[in-house]
Amino acid sequence: MKIMKWKKLVTLGCVVVMTVSSVTACGSNTTENQTVEATEQSEENQSDSVIVQVTAVDGDQITADVGTLTTASADASGNGAPGGDAPGGDDSGNGAPGEAPSGDAPGGDVPGGEAPGGDDSGNGAPGGDAPGGDAPSGDNSGNGAPGGDAPSGDAPSGEAPSGDAPGGQMPGGSSFETSGESITFTLTDDTAITLEYLQGSGEGTADDIAVGSVLEVVLDEDNQAVSVTVRNLNAGGGFGGSSEVTNGTSANTITEDTEVDGETYTSTGDDENALRVDGATVTLKDITIEKTAGASSNTEDGDFYGQNAGLLVLNGATATITGATVNTSVTNGNGVFSYGEGTVVNISDSTIRTTENNSGGIQTTGGGTMNATNLDVETQGNSAAAIRSDRGGGTVNVDGGSYVTNGTESPAIYCTADISVSDATLTANASEGVVVEGKNSVALTDCDVTGNMSNTYNGDSDENIHCIMIYQSMSGDADVGEATFSAEGGSITAKTGDMFYITNTDCEITLKDVAFTLANDVFLRVEGNSSSRGWGTEGANGGDVTLTADSQEFTGNILVDEISSLVLTMKNGTSYEGAINPDGAGGTVDVTLDDNSTWTLTGDSYITSFDGDTSNITANGYHLYVNGEQVL
Repeated sequence: MKIMKWKKLVTLGCVVVMTVSSVTACGSNTTENQTVEATEQSEENQSDSVIVQVTAVDGDQITADVGTLTTASADASGNGAPGGDAPGGDDSGNGAPGEAPSGDAPGGDVPGGEAPGGDDSGNGAPGGDAPGGDAPSGDNSGNGAPGGDAPSGDAPSGEAPSGDAPGGQMPGGSSFETSGESITFTLTDDTAITLEYLQGSGEGTADDIAVGSVLEVVLDEDNQAVSVTVRNLNAGGGFGGSSEVTNGTSANTITEDTEVDGETYTSTGDDENALRVDGATVTLKDITIEKTAGASSNTEDGDFYGQNAGLLVLNGATATITGATVNTSVTNGNGVFSYGEGTVVNISDSTIRTTENNSGGIQTTGGGTMNATNLDVETQGNSAAAIRSDRGGGTVNVDGGSYVTNGTESPAIYCTADISVSDATLTANASEGVVVEGKNSVALTDCDVTGNMSNTYNGDSDENIHCIMIYQSMSGDADVGEATFSAEGGSITAKTGDMFYITNTDCEITLKDVAFTLANDVFLRVEGNSSSRGWGTEGANGGDVTLTADSQEFTGNILVDEISSLVLTMKNGTSYEGAINPDGAGGTVDVTLDDNSTWTLTGDSYITSFDGDTSNITANGYHLYVNGEQVL
């Protein structure tokens, strides 16, 4: 899917790499004609463009160094996958922060077969992805996005399977080398700005161009930018799953409207569902699903399309399930999977257990719908969120029940959809509690959430530990746009790290009457990241957050870096005890405090604007600075 992404970048053993000046092909199957054709195409594509790295931004005037891009080569460590490290690195082969590529395949082999000529890193084979096998090299993580899913040997979507590439570069990623020349050009209202994702691209704005951004620019004769592509230097690995929908096979398939009571469905085949409901309206009562064996040939296909899941519902089918028992013990063994527009799964009073990597409890992708009531779900593997979505998203409604995860990069909820959960217990014993990616939403009502993220991504000391993460991986798995997170009632407990971490996205957070338990002194951290996993461009990948606290008590510091912003509103009796940017001014921070709310300082605080009465602020021996002036 997925956390977070450098999520799921594909480790391609054979990649045709285009730089400004040359094309290199690897793999014994590449022919001379193909190489010549690629070279000619590269020269044609680059004839009107220039690669630059921004050194200054002054309104619509951009100054930049001219140069070229070079691509990191693979080495014996398994490096060479486009996505680099994945957050939350472990031996999961993970990609996104809560769903990762997968782990080892039976016997340690890559389920889809080792790439020819590769080694146990999952590397080096011409065209050989390591879809579900051991994550190439290093820590075996293949990590990419925090809870997303990165296939395993492949790091689709955001983070490359293997370890770090030399110099901290994501394996297979590119680096900028200056030629010593510099240019200045102008952006106009007609300039077409494109953002390059880890896979694919999308529309961008001038705000996406910052000092440090690497751009591919087409200029007119007046040195005005006709088009600008903000390059993602970790991109280029392609898409790890099939280019077409690949659901695999099924041991048992229902294609006609029917009612079933008390049946048992089993599967031991590769890429095979134990039961599939295809295009029919079906009622399933007290059934048992047992998926006990069978390798996944490509974890992206399992994450996106339901290949190797226990129960897959697709093609506009409606399945109403009560009293089911679902057990899987295979990679990509998602318990109950809803795939595709018009597909609806209604499941209640059922038990789901999964033990291997990339095996969520309930999974929704491709625009499907999942309605879950009073489920008992527990997962053991890495990249195995209990409530899970991936590419194409959909709608998920959960009422009641218990959702527990035990693996790393396995939040209780990994969201690339619209997910609403009420009256449920959500526990992640080794991961974030909740991860929201891109233009998607999580709404919690009277839920008890516990997050216990166990380590940083690949042990990188620059990475963050947190309970709730909201971000954009740029993997293409989630649309770029404003994410939303809301919680009313219930509790959220962080056993490690910060309470909230927001990076490389816009988001709106609404909190009302939630009981928070912090693990450290940071309630909210809004900041950019190194972009080593492809999460935007360093220097332009901060967060823009609107936080509304309504009848809410909360404590802890709020940290907003210089490339981020926060609009904080406290109303209706909200009580906040903490400091905002206690070490000095960072990004723009606008605070509104209504007459019924209070703020008690626990350190000097630096904000940009204040709307309210300072008599509602208790200085507590500290000072409040507004736009550089001390007001308390």
